[in-house]
Amino acid sequence: MPIYEYKCKKCGKDFEMFQRITDPAITSCRFCKGPVTKLMSLSSFHLKGSGWYVTDYGGAKAPHSEAKREASATAGTEKVESAASDDAKASE
Repeated sequence: MPIYEYKCKKCGKDFEMFQRITDPAITSCRFCKGPVTKLMSLSSFHLKGSGWYVTDYGGAKAPHSEAKREASATAGTEKVESAASDDAKASE
């Protein structure tokens, strides 16, 4: 069951409530009965185990994207070199 966080507008206290997703949101503080707002908090959900890596959806720091960049850069220079050698052969 999810845990939802609320903050009272009257007394300023933060509190958590176990609620089903289908339950209506809490509207009053359990301490002073004042109005509350639902807070957005960080999830404690982590993907762990084989097959899940922090870098799977990473950008420039992902090791596999670094290897792909190096491979494409090498392939690009090989194409330029082979085109230059073809031009040299044609002019002879």
